[in-house]
Amino acid sequence: MATATGTVVWTDRFLDYAWTPQHPMKPARLKFTMALAESLGLLDGVERLEPAAAGMADLLRIHTPEYIEAVEHAIAPVGSPLAPDYGLGSQDNPIFPRMHQAASVIVGGTMAAAREIAEGRTRRAVSIGGGMHHAMADSASGFCIYNDAAVAISWLLDNGFDRIAYIDVDVHHGDGVQQAFYSDPRVLTVSIHQHPATLWPNTGWPEETGSGAAAGTAINLAVLPGTRDAQWLRGFHAVVPGAIEAFRPQIIISQCGVDTHREDPLADLELTVDGQRAAFLAMRELADRHAEGRWLAVGGGGYGLVRVVPRAWTHLLATALDRTVAPETAVPQGWIDRVRVEAPAVDPPKTMGDGGDIAYRPWDGPGGTGETGDVRIDRAQRAIDTAVLATRRATFGLLGLDPEDPRD
Repeated sequence: MATATGTVVWTDRFLDYAWTPQHPMKPARLKFTMALAESLGLLDGVERLEPAAAGMADLLRIHTPEYIEAVEHAIAPVGSPLAPDYGLGSQDNPIFPRMHQAASVIVGGTMAAAREIAEGRTRRAVSIGGGMHHAMADSASGFCIYNDAAVAISWLLDNGFDRIAYIDVDVHHGDGVQQAFYSDPRVLTVSIHQHPATLWPNTGWPEETGSGAAAGTAINLAVLPGTRDAQWLRGFHAVVPGAIEAFRPQIIISQCGVDTHREDPLADLELTVDGQRAAFLAMRELADRHAEGRWLAVGGGGYGLVRVVPRAWTHLLATALDRTVAPETAVPQGWIDRVRVEAPAVDPPKTMGDGGDIAYRPWDGPGGTGETGDVRIDRAQRAIDTAVLATRRATFGLLGLDPEDPRD
């Protein structure tokens, strides 16, 4: 049987992961993404893999029996939360009907993607419903009930993989996945996120590097509010490729949250859809170069429901399928008409990009200047360089690399 280049995991049951009407994580972002990809013809001829819900055995890979039982039996409280010890019933994680079933389908989607790759039926798989990277072993956290990426990584470790790289580009630190494998040297976790002094969950400092035999396998690049495409990409390329090459993964898993966008209401970075697309392409290229093309991509954060998430994750789907959508491509009028009906208060985007400038100066070491003469840009570049050096000095030596040599 021939191996497919890319697989799209999708079920309308992903839309059941729906909090309250006021909650910022709305399933419409997934619905609008698939509609946009379809309207561009991106999914023509692509068979969609419909997942089953993850079973108890797989959820128990990461989560405690007590927590799973609490999710299964959670009832919307009157007054105080039913199970405050489990993070359920909070403002971030309100209880909704059939919450366990909806969250289990999200995990099932990422598990299905992992199996397709592990069993050789595809090289790349993407499930935009996944990416619930904050969920902990015994609690819900940050809009995340079950940690689908961590469950899939655990399954891969039991099914032929012993070197797995996880790259998280969500604006929030990938704390749940890092915590799950913090002492496991078989898993490299890399997170690029807004600085923890300025944004929840207030973790992901460069000094968080892994424990015991896994020292050096947790890598955190914390960037300041206001970071734009060029600085973010400079930081990414100064840290991620060297770490991936040193670790030699058999598969790369990417959490592709797009709340780094300049319009996102919950964070403070200044990326464009163009910069996010460049990140997806870079991660695919790393998988092609170092993991024989094995790449599993999931969604994550992103709360620009009309103007940001659908375009960014359509580019993610295109990247996985080798079907390029140029940023200057016009957004189809049919899609614009649809979202104007369903979200009349939002002005839909007209093109698939924001006209962002993704040209960046490669990091040239602690003695480099790269001065441009533009005070604002030079200050931003010095800020990202400070972050890069802190991260490299914390981890690169543990990976056998020179923290101050830009060739590593």
